[in-house]
Amino acid sequence: MTLRRLANLWKAQTSFRKTSAFHRSADRAFRLLTLLCAVSTLLLVGAILWNLVENAWPSITRFGLGFVTSSQWNPVKSQYGAASSIYGTLVSTAIALILALPISVAIALFLTSYAPPWLARIVGTCVELLAAIPSIVYGTWGLFVFAPYMQKTVQPMLAKLPGPLFDGAPLGVGMLTAGIILALMILPFLTAVMRDVFSMTPPVLLESAAGMGSTSWEVTRKIAIPYGLRGLIGATFLGLGRAIGETMAVTFVIGNSHRISTSLFAPGNTIASTLANEFNEADSPLLEAALIELGLILFVITLIIQILAHLWLRSLQKRQAR
Repeated sequence: MTLRRLANLWKAQTSFRKTSAFHRSADRAFRLLTLLCAVSTLLLVGAILWNLVENAWPSITRFGLGFVTSSQWNPVKSQYGAASSIYGTLVSTAIALILALPISVAIALFLTSYAPPWLARIVGTCVELLAAIPSIVYGTWGLFVFAPYMQKTVQPMLAKLPGPLFDGAPLGVGMLTAGIILALMILPFLTAVMRDVFSMTPPVLLESAAGMGSTSWEVTRKIAIPYGLRGLIGATFLGLGRAIGETMAVTFVIGNSHRISTSLFAPGNTIASTLANEFNEADSPLLEAALIELGLILFVITLIIQILAHLWLRSLQKRQAR
């Protein structure tokens, strides 16, 4: 009997050793696989950057830093500049964030804290449907429906306000219209992410604050928003990334003019809209290189935004740790 027990114990130990060896090998293989995936991502980003620099090099050597500071775009004279495209990209994105960010926060708070469950499901489904609409549909609707409404109703009212932002003829298309269309496009993405962020707040924190006599607004302001601040910033930069590279919807309604104007009524362009309009007609190597340099500038702007986002999140972590 004792010998049988010893034999069974030996078999069990042998099986355990084999299983442990297999698990260790599987762990090493999985660790190597994840490392390869991470390295491949870095290589892919580096390959894209190298390809952009290589193909844009004729434009870089021809125009230098003047390409960034000049707003001229004259294919006949082979004079190209990115200033108007950079300006239009930053202004339209800023308008979109200014309009969409507070509305998305309000909708997310309503869905997670104030709305009854049946209404939250309906509104949440509608938000997801807005996120699924293709950008070309937003652009078509903006050009044929929203731009005439802006020309006849909204822009004449804004033109009565003092200041240079609303000077000029109400054309319907322009920087303001493009910014509003962008706001409608990024609104569902911001709302969906912020709703998930607010829903992850531990109920015990909310119930404790309410039990101590805090109002709904105080619970939201002092508990829900600070707890999900990192997620809110992440959602903001997610919407920023979506808005800054949007192409077709902006191309339809921005007017596509290589001109810098302080008026939001004036037509303009973005880096993405310039690429969409000009690339198919790039009949010279220099024009093609200039367009690729525009893509390189958009790549660098996106990279800078991501770096600033990470630095901001890191500073917030240090403040919270204190």
